[in-house]
Amino acid sequence: MACRCRCQQVGKASCLPDSSNTVWVSACHPGTLNQQQREEEQTWSWKPESNFAADMDLRSELLKSIWYGFTALDLEKSGKVSKSQLKVLSHNLCTVLSIPHDPVALEEHFRDDDDGPVSSQGYMPYLNKYILDKVIEGSFIKENVDELCWTLTAKKNYQTDKTSSTVLPEKDAFRLWCLFNFLSEDKYPLVMVPDEVEYLLKKICMGMSIEFNCVELEDFFSQDSVQQSGITVWVFLAMMNSGKITRGIEKTIISMAIEEVYREIVGDVLKEGYLWKKGQLRRNWKERWFTLRPSNLSYYTGEDRKDCQGNIVLDGNCCVEVLPDRDGKRCMFCLKTLSKTYEMSASDTKQRQEWTTAIQTAIRLHVEGKTSLHKDLKMKRREQREQREKRQQAKEEELHRLRALQEERERKLAELDLLKEAQKQAQALLEQDEQRRRQQHEQLQRALEVQLREAEEARVSMQAEMALKEQEAERQRKRIQELEEMQKRLEEALQLEIKARRDEEAFRYAQAGLLAEEEEKMKALMRLQEEQEEYILKTQREKQELKQEMEAKSRSLDEAQRQLEEVRANRHRVDQDVVAAQRKLRQASTNVKHWNVQMNRLMRPIGPGEKRPSLGSSFSSFQIPTQRDPGLRLRRRSGSEDQDEESKENVDTTAGCDLEKRHSHASNGDMDIP
Repeated sequence: MACRCRCQQVGKASCLPDSSNTVWVSACHPGTLNQQQREEEQTWSWKPESNFAADMDLRSELLKSIWYGFTALDLEKSGKVSKSQLKVLSHNLCTVLSIPHDPVALEEHFRDDDDGPVSSQGYMPYLNKYILDKVIEGSFIKENVDELCWTLTAKKNYQTDKTSSTVLPEKDAFRLWCLFNFLSEDKYPLVMVPDEVEYLLKKICMGMSIEFNCVELEDFFSQDSVQQSGITVWVFLAMMNSGKITRGIEKTIISMAIEEVYREIVGDVLKEGYLWKKGQLRRNWKERWFTLRPSNLSYYTGEDRKDCQGNIVLDGNCCVEVLPDRDGKRCMFCLKTLSKTYEMSASDTKQRQEWTTAIQTAIRLHVEGKTSLHKDLKMKRREQREQREKRQQAKEEELHRLRALQEERERKLAELDLLKEAQKQAQALLEQDEQRRRQQHEQLQRALEVQLREAEEARVSMQAEMALKEQEAERQRKRIQELEEMQKRLEEALQLEIKARRDEEAFRYAQAGLLAEEEEKMKALMRLQEEQEEYILKTQREKQELKQEMEAKSRSLDEAQRQLEEVRANRHRVDQDVVAAQRKLRQASTNVKHWNVQMNRLMRPIGPGEKRPSLGSSFSSFQIPTQRDPGLRLRRRSGSEDQDEESKENVDTTAGCDLEKRHSHASNGDMDIP
């Protein structure tokens, strides 16, 4: 069942935005409403400047998107939308705006009566009271709201030829729709004035690195006089899909340019790019992708902006300073906050200047209480247009005044001609009177004298009047000369203004050329930077290989050092074994001397009756001869001496062999210690 308005009964406004006072009213034609109905309409209509002055910017941007969604549901363009559709729209808005949905409030607002669900107030008061009043900035994603409203309105209004090669992708059309809403006027139905269309197209052409052709845009606006006051978003998208602006350019380049302009204007991105940043803890330098907005400076690991490494909040206490080159970095600058100082390095001096200027602009916007640079620029452009219109209106008024003065001058000249004609007629009458007086001179002498006196008086008065007329004519001539001089000055001022405009156009073309040249130099610089990065990566790989080789040599050196320590330890053990062998050798030599003494003592002759001590099993069968045989005793003595010398030689030989064996074992590193 449709949500109908009582415009036929009591003249209440309801549903659609009105282009005159920025409110949403019913779809009844203005001509069908009387004065009383219009007064009642103004009693309830929502006025943003009186109720929501604090968050007007956010509400205005949301209302622009919601207006498209609401009008998309009005299929018959009658200002009537079914309650079920309003429920779905309200629930989706509450979902994307992250606020609780109250379906009971919608039922109470659009209550039923005998004729069905009738609203005497419309959807706008409900939207303000139950949805927009609960919106908290920062608690939702504005792009989700735009995508919802775009989905609703694109199905109805955005019809394109899919087979055409110039048709933009759906994502690019959505971004252009968002840019149109941002730059459109705050009047319904939403339109974008030609100046803003030219501004947006110049930004897109600058992103594509091409020069904008103003002739085609002027031809487009000159085709329809209605479009000179502004175009709708569907006309704008049709113009973009026609390929007049993007003729001969790849779709990827167009998409990148649209995305760049979208992020700059709608996303409030003042500047993006790579910078080297010095760490706070490890104090090392890393390359990060920085994104600057009026409220913060975020940095990521890459330009895909998926891994956010930090967020620097900007306020009035922040400042930017240029630093001298150090730590192998050049073009350095720092951003100081109350708690930390962030050191960064740009690729060149120009980039450093651009970054410092952009950060100072963001800080200035925060100090001035402004949330968006492009909103401020939009307001300034609007003020310039209003001032230009005022100047144009003043010029038209001046021309109108000059035309009025010209008409007054012509009128005065016509009056002067009439006076001259009257003077000629008076002169003719005087001559006729004189002729008549001459003819009647003889008959009416006395009467003639009287008439002559009267004529003399009339002539004097006429001369006085003629003198006055001459003075008046002189004043009129001076006034005419002044007007002619003023007209000359106005023409000179007009020529000067035309020359100034031509100079301004020349400067604009020169600036566009410089920007294009700057873009080419930037591309060359980026190529050099890529080559430098490749060389750095190659150097790092070589450095890594050299480091691995040095580590291998270090391990070999450690192994050789360990083996040397083992050899030294073995040598130390061998030295100890040699000392022990020498000690044993000395002990053996002492024992040999002792046994020699014992042998000498045993080998001496034993006298009769002496007992010889037992020497063990070796001498058990040895018998001592008696002293009776001196030859035998001598022989035995000489034999014992020979045996003693032989035993010494055997002991020395045995000790020498043992010592050589011990030395050989020591040289092999496995000497046995007895």
